[in-house]
Amino acid sequence: METYGIDIWGENNFIIENGLVKVNHASKPALINLVKEIREQDYKGPLLLRFPHLTQLQIDKLFNLYENAIKEYNYQGKFNAVFPLKVNQLPNFLHPLIESGKKYNYGLEAGSKAELFIAMTYNKTAPITVNGFKDKEMIHLGFIAKKMGHNITLIIEGLNELEIILEVARETKLVCPNIGLRVRLFNQGGGVWAKSGGIDSKFGLSSTEILEAYEMLKKNKLSGYLTMIHFHIGSSMTNIKPLKKALKESGHIYAELKNLGAKNLKAINIGGGLAVEYSQFKKSINYSMQEFANDVIFTLKNIAKQKNVDEPDIFTESGRFIAANSTVLITPVLELFSAEYEANNLRLKEINPPLIEELNSLYNDINSKMALEYMHDSIDHLESLLKLFDLGYIDLQDRSNAEILTHLIIKKAISFLEIDDFEEIKRIDNKIQEKYLLNFSIFQSLPDFWGIAQEFPVMPITHLNRKPTRSASLWDITCDSDGEIPFNPKKPLYLHDVNLEKEEYYLAFFLVGAYQDILGMKHNLFSHPTEINIVFEDGNMKLEKICESQKIIDILEDIDYDTDEIRNILYANVDKETYEILDKYLNDNNYLKTTWS
Repeated sequence: METYGIDIWGENNFIIENGLVKVNHASKPALINLVKEIREQDYKGPLLLRFPHLTQLQIDKLFNLYENAIKEYNYQGKFNAVFPLKVNQLPNFLHPLIESGKKYNYGLEAGSKAELFIAMTYNKTAPITVNGFKDKEMIHLGFIAKKMGHNITLIIEGLNELEIILEVARETKLVCPNIGLRVRLFNQGGGVWAKSGGIDSKFGLSSTEILEAYEMLKKNKLSGYLTMIHFHIGSSMTNIKPLKKALKESGHIYAELKNLGAKNLKAINIGGGLAVEYSQFKKSINYSMQEFANDVIFTLKNIAKQKNVDEPDIFTESGRFIAANSTVLITPVLELFSAEYEANNLRLKEINPPLIEELNSLYNDINSKMALEYMHDSIDHLESLLKLFDLGYIDLQDRSNAEILTHLIIKKAISFLEIDDFEEIKRIDNKIQEKYLLNFSIFQSLPDFWGIAQEFPVMPITHLNRKPTRSASLWDITCDSDGEIPFNPKKPLYLHDVNLEKEEYYLAFFLVGAYQDILGMKHNLFSHPTEINIVFEDGNMKLEKICESQKIIDILEDIDYDTDEIRNILYANVDKETYEILDKYLNDNNYLKTTWS
């Protein structure tokens, strides 16, 4: 049985039983059964399944990790966490997260005015931190949030923002919110997101600017509002060494400011960094989650003791760790692009070129003993025939027959060899790839794959009691050559040889809950898939908050078309039947429709 690395990335959230992928919770429903139930309600196209219980699991895990470490080292500071809204602001994800975090006073981090409004609306008592560049309006909004009773901290990215805080305080006479200083550390993380830390980072204050900021606060009698320093050295760090270096550096900055007189400075916000294991082939993370928390507590405790200051409260902003595994994208396979290579498409002549006759004999005579040899021979013959076609010695009909016969021989050989000589088949993957057309848009649903080559675990949700034998390239339905996940011999994806006229075949992409929803782009005007929350109550499963993929007319309105004008032009001078068809299609989603897509 092929497990597609589920033991590496799955964290026991999903399991394989009886050839099906199942949710390892409560009644353990199979994903295919969820898909069928949703399809019965006439929702077509790709599906985005959200599992709020997995978000709850990650929140519990995060707080338990740090509570364990605090007890282990008798740490005197407290642990707090905020969820960075930029990771996923969508209400179907966010509302359950806020509910799950209430028992921990789990807060929110905002990086824009729109995000701050979300935090102020739905986050009543838990902490709010505000990161990113800010204008006067955003800072004023922070003062208003403080007036409304929110526990809000404005993290200063530059001295100009501190000057605006002083200006707003003078003009409004409002009580100042808590102030944090983002420090630009010398140390940085590794990997794709390493540039969010380090001395050349886009964000944060240098040592000189930190001292100047503190002097400005003292001069204006606002030093008592300085409560936090903040750093962030990278997302999903696979190596823990950069974290240890950053902790030492930030810990000493905290202690120095305390000793300068910042008596209310009490917290270090270490940003995010907890890794998510996306790999299907071998583990890429070199530490345990508990080790991560232990290192934070141990390092900061030692520095506080060394500098004779209070052990700081700890804030984290691990968004990817909380959100990624909560969401699964499921898309049907629409077509296999070898479907035309079937025996009924052969157009053999009365007299064929010798190599075509040889291929036909190989096809008719192949057996398990000679399968590998015949497969290699057929590939050699095809290459020779394609050269003959280029030279004009055979015609298009001969070329078609050569392609069909070679494909049929390979399929027969695989059926003979898939158990005994499967490794040998792998050696010629590039010759026998299958193209699977999927009813989704990579640009909409997996933008990080397109943008930064981020891996996502992918696997079929059925047929897992059969060995997959086809080296697979995945095509989306956009008219863009980048809309492909090509076969990678170093990280090969094998799928099943299926007859789509007789059976359905769905692929699932896992760990897509962080960033993918909000970064998705409407290339070819494909909008978000239909999304559904899968909720378990008293062991029973139910579907909640179904958010259907946008109607075409709504997509057009989103990009500022006058939809009344569109309707008036389209519907003018058409008969009733045409009107009804146009209206039906405009009010449907943009994904392709097949029997079970």
